[in-house]
Amino acid sequence: MAARLTESAEYAHLWTTPELTAVFDRRLQTWLDILSALAAAQADLGLIPEEAAGQIAEHARAERLDLEFVAAETRRTSHSTLGLIRGLQRLLPEPAREYVYYGATVQDLTDTWFGLVMRDTGRLVVADLVRMHGALLRLAARHRDTVMAGRTHGQPGAPITFGFKVATWADEVGRHIVRLGEGGERWSVGQLAGAVGVLGFFEPHGQELRRLFCARLGLHDPLLSWTSARDRVAEFGAAMSMVAATLARIGNEVYELQRPEIAELSERTARATVGSITMPHKRNPEISEHLDTLARLARAAAGVLVEGMVSGHERDGRAWKAEWAALPDVALAAGTAAALAADLVDGLVVDAGRMADNLLSTGWASERVLAELSRHLGKHRAQHLLQEALREDADLVTALASRGVADPADLARWTARPEPATAAAMVDAVVARGTPEVRR
Repeated sequence: MAARLTESAEYAHLWTTPELTAVFDRRLQTWLDILSALAAAQADLGLIPEEAAGQIAEHARAERLDLEFVAAETRRTSHSTLGLIRGLQRLLPEPAREYVYYGATVQDLTDTWFGLVMRDTGRLVVADLVRMHGALLRLAARHRDTVMAGRTHGQPGAPITFGFKVATWADEVGRHIVRLGEGGERWSVGQLAGAVGVLGFFEPHGQELRRLFCARLGLHDPLLSWTSARDRVAEFGAAMSMVAATLARIGNEVYELQRPEIAELSERTARATVGSITMPHKRNPEISEHLDTLARLARAAAGVLVEGMVSGHERDGRAWKAEWAALPDVALAAGTAAALAADLVDGLVVDAGRMADNLLSTGWASERVLAELSRHLGKHRAQHLLQEALREDADLVTALASRGVADPADLARWTARPEPATAAAMVDAVVARGTPEVRR
């Protein structure tokens, strides 16, 4: 039985995806792959025998390890990876045993794993964001002219279009796609630093060895050891938390607009979905709500990663060991949110009629009337007049006509129908530039 509720068979689908789970479930094998890549690179430079490197690669299989022995040795020695080293040595012929983990450190292994995790989970998040971005652009174009109330401070204000609202979502998601692409170049790196970062064990081959090592793993060469420079990990965490925050913003909009008294949007639900076991009439916004939950967890984990930037000297276990817990958390939260949000947008149900009705039931035209009166009376005089009139009469046209401040025909024209033309034009701009920008 899982120690954490989020890892249980019943609830894991809310906190991860099969693809994300595969990245982290392969941790032990990935560590062994890293050791194999290091041995191969060392053999390329003649630092260890080629035969030993081949034997390490052949035997470095997680399923062959005696995990109970590895765990017992880890506890007995109080060393993070000595149990793994000795477990692998037990599988190897005698001559090859001395070349396991040759000149490497715990941080070389775990930081290189971080580089692979950040690369692979970052790509998964980008793939879901690209899928979501395309759906948002199509939704924005479809509802380019669908009028609805723009809301400020939670209250209905002046007209916008639903396409405009969606375009703000698409534009923000597009920036995240670009941001993650740029950041991936910085955080998809390996680590080979040695004891204090200067690769003294491998003199004079250290830099070439690191280059070959990183290339074998499909990672960038960092050019400089980063044992105490944790900005890459912090940047990854911050970027993931920002992605999750954007998706929570979208989720919160759906959450609010699905309320029955508004009823402008709703999540698509399956026939088997149960909203409440005590109030059968309810349709809860499960995905929208959960996006907010995931964003809270992502922000909390990202904060721990930023704390790791404050580290001491050439290595500080206080900083990077905390990352062992926080990095998976932020990656899982943001990655799950991206997958759920893409599904949410793809199945979003839009009630354009209700949007129009809700808009027309408010004093939606006050901004337009204020703008027109300002040309004749001055902006501040017109604003004072409108606020005074609306305090006395809820019907704007009647209130102003009775004061003789505008021709009734003009008032009727100004309040005839909402026409947020600029909103539609901005939708066109976002849709036109969206796909090429994301491709770049």
